[in-house]
Amino acid sequence: MTALRSRRTVAALGAVSAGVLLLSACEKPTPLATVTVGTNTVSTQTDCYHDGKAVSAAEATKCLTAKDVQSITIDPDETVRFGVDPSIADKGWTILLNGQPLTDSSTKTYRTIPGSVFFNAQYGASGSSTRVSVKQGENTMTGLWTFKFKKAS
Repeated sequence: MTALRSRRTVAALGAVSAGVLLLSACEKPTPLATVTVGTNTVSTQTDCYHDGKAVSAAEATKCLTAKDVQSITIDPDETVRFGVDPSIADKGWTILLNGQPLTDSSTKTYRTIPGSVFFNAQYGASGSSTRVSVKQGENTMTGLWTFKFKKAS
């Protein structure tokens, strides 16, 4: 009876140890940035995030122009809602339109902007689609999350 109990204990400890090893081998996911328009929501992680370390200009350019970004259709008459994880907000974040600052830096986790802004030439937009990014960091960019906004017809 004691031998059986010992085997079970050893097997249980082995399973727990294997689980801990597997979990420690996984990369920690990056914080999320989320965009909501009406009832439609998209969220994204990013390759341009190094847990508080600076993102190089070359890497930022790559992320700003990536083809495989989340897209959402925007009705210019709707309000666009941005939400970020508290870990993004803690370091300050700015909304970029086609790579240019659209807003001042904020430490809030939530912001709203009229949908018409994203297709207005006055703000650097052109055509029926535009790239919008969330940039983390006030002086040094420490993260960049990019979305593609498509104008509703």
